[in-house]
Amino acid sequence: MKGIYLTKYGRAEEAFEIREIEKPKPGPNEVLIKVECFGLNFADVIARRGLYPDAPKNPALLGYDVAGTVEAWGSDVHDFEIGDRVAALTRFGGYAEYAVTMQEGVAKIPENFDMDLSTALATQACTAFYCAEDCVTLHKGDNVLIHAAAGGVGTILVQIAKHRGCTVFGTASSGKQDYLKSLGVDYPIDYTKEDFSGRIKEILGGNKLDVVFDSIGGKTFKQSYKLLQPGGAMVNFGAASQLNGGKIAAIGMAINFGFYSPIQLLMSSKSLNAVNMLRIADYKPRVFKEVFTGVMEMVKTGVINPHIAQKFKADQIAEAHALLESRKSVGKVVVRW
Repeated sequence: MKGIYLTKYGRAEEAFEIREIEKPKPGPNEVLIKVECFGLNFADVIARRGLYPDAPKNPALLGYDVAGTVEAWGSDVHDFEIGDRVAALTRFGGYAEYAVTMQEGVAKIPENFDMDLSTALATQACTAFYCAEDCVTLHKGDNVLIHAAAGGVGTILVQIAKHRGCTVFGTASSGKQDYLKSLGVDYPIDYTKEDFSGRIKEILGGNKLDVVFDSIGGKTFKQSYKLLQPGGAMVNFGAASQLNGGKIAAIGMAINFGFYSPIQLLMSSKSLNAVNMLRIADYKPRVFKEVFTGVMEMVKTGVINPHIAQKFKADQIAEAHALLESRKSVGKVVVRW
């Protein structure tokens, strides 16, 4: 089978190599999937830049999101049949024609649901669901800020927040505001042209935000925290701002998050939540399975409806990475075999 290996850190056009490798065999608790397509996540870009400590050392087979059909399974797996259409979270290894993963990370795709769209479910939709349904409770009328609202996770966060009756503020770069409006974002904000903090203060007057979902980190996180009212919650699930420089810039980004005391949070009744779905999958597979089941229910009822930014062929992996890194994509970037 073929696999796309990260062989060199840096620019996308110099980073990857397609190699012939052996088909993996499922362990007792694993499912083998014949991959039809896989999705990119921003963590892939960070890994390609050499800034993601969780990524395997080069040559590395990246990839979290795959969609395809069940090929085989281990002795402890009983819920699947040959040919079942599934979406799955892979603990790396997704950039290949076949992938294995734990059975808790595999879910059957609803009938007639598009295979390409399914690549947005295991990582991005599960992240959005866990952030919005497990970390916090969204109430009707809540003022909610979603950074990078036109991205894969951001799109689904908007859909869940609107389903819960929230007023949504969404940030995105230029050219994406019409897309945000189509999702139902009440106040689209172009962060390249105006200060999101000042704009939200202007809109809310003396009021503040109830929940912020942040994947940018650094100064954006600190500014957003200041917009929270007592009882508000920050949910951070990324640090995309670290791509603005190398490892030294990443250190500066970490400092720019700010420093928070438990006493400070107690007195204001604010909460800080940080989410890494790989950690949930690794240490709480039962919880991950429950989240994935919840995602599929929202897919069936139409609450969650991912958007495809663009589709690429496997030998266009560099172009796919470049698009995602440019932050010009809207929705999920998909690669097909």
